[in-house]
Amino acid sequence: MFLAFLDELRAAGIPASLKEHLVLLEALDAEVIDRTPEAFYYLARATYVKDEGLLDRFDQVFAKVFRGIATSYGTEATELPEDWLKAIAEKYLTPEEMARIESLGSWDEIMATLKQRLAEQEGRHQGGSKWIGTGGTSPFGNGGYNPEGVRIGGESRHQLAIKVWDQREFRNLDSTRELGTRNIKVALRRLRRFAREGAADELDIDGTIDGTARQGWLDVRMRPERRNAVKLLLFLDVGGSMDPWVTLCEELFSAATAEFKNLEFFYFHNCPYEGVWKDNRRRFAERTPMWDVLHKFGHDYKLVFVGDASMSPYEISHPGGSVEHNNEEAGATWMQRLTNTYPAAVWLNPLPAPQWGYSPSIRMIRELMSDRMYPLTLAGLDEAMRELTRKR
Repeated sequence: MFLAFLDELRAAGIPASLKEHLVLLEALDAEVIDRTPEAFYYLARATYVKDEGLLDRFDQVFAKVFRGIATSYGTEATELPEDWLKAIAEKYLTPEEMARIESLGSWDEIMATLKQRLAEQEGRHQGGSKWIGTGGTSPFGNGGYNPEGVRIGGESRHQLAIKVWDQREFRNLDSTRELGTRNIKVALRRLRRFAREGAADELDIDGTIDGTARQGWLDVRMRPERRNAVKLLLFLDVGGSMDPWVTLCEELFSAATAEFKNLEFFYFHNCPYEGVWKDNRRRFAERTPMWDVLHKFGHDYKLVFVGDASMSPYEISHPGGSVEHNNEEAGATWMQRLTNTYPAAVWLNPLPAPQWGYSPSIRMIRELMSDRMYPLTLAGLDEAMRELTRKR
């Protein structure tokens, strides 16, 4: 019984032995749990999983073996979503037609042309190749196609815009969110260095016993609480292409706030510039100058960036390349200042590592980080924590 389950666990790399399988059967025979799927799940997990790093893999195997998927696909009439119907009205281009569309050239030429279009255009346009509008092949607007241009409003479709003009709302990460698993916390514990600092407000039992025995009367000894002395500076990319990774970043943020008492965090969008913020709802009104961050937090802080590094290369290399404001200095300049101030620094990327080579901006960030970019996976977190603890 359940031999298929045992085979699937082994195929997934979980070291499940026949002895553990027999223990599970004995527990079921002794009726130590209620006869419910949830109770069986926890019993099986406690029996087979001895490493917290395998909990997520066990969940996947359990779902594959025991949970059926009920679907009404093909049996009920459905309506096409409204956004699908709108997309039909957009100009459809074949790959050959896309290849024949030429970009305007450099950053300066694109921005100069946009300024001219804004001055000359008098009305709304749709489906054209020159004016600011929707659909078509114009380098300015949204809903169309151009190998390089400026998206103004709308949703990203081809992710080719070098600049985006749009007022967007970002959501704060939730530090109270409970993790589905404790895997991220386990990985972060590699970055522990305990020390006793601060006020003596904890009872020292061993010291009290020793002092009482030596003095002959009750000699109560107190000591500072033992805390993780590592100082962590966390920079979190939010909004835009990071939206699909909000849940993963919330789990990382929750784990970090639980593990590190000396934690400071800031938000940025795409690339750090001269200002960062604590509250996404007030990111324009209440910004912290980057120079204040560099001067306030010492060189002993560990610096961790979290972001997909997916952006226009101009956001890194050019002044004025930011998608939300006119930055006077390039993002690369601020990245160099941060990594020079904090030698122990890593970049965690939620995108799968095999996709990194397709993005010029990811290659640029990796160079600025001296190749200290790691995937936001358990293995990647483990490597990143090893890098941060390396002696310099």
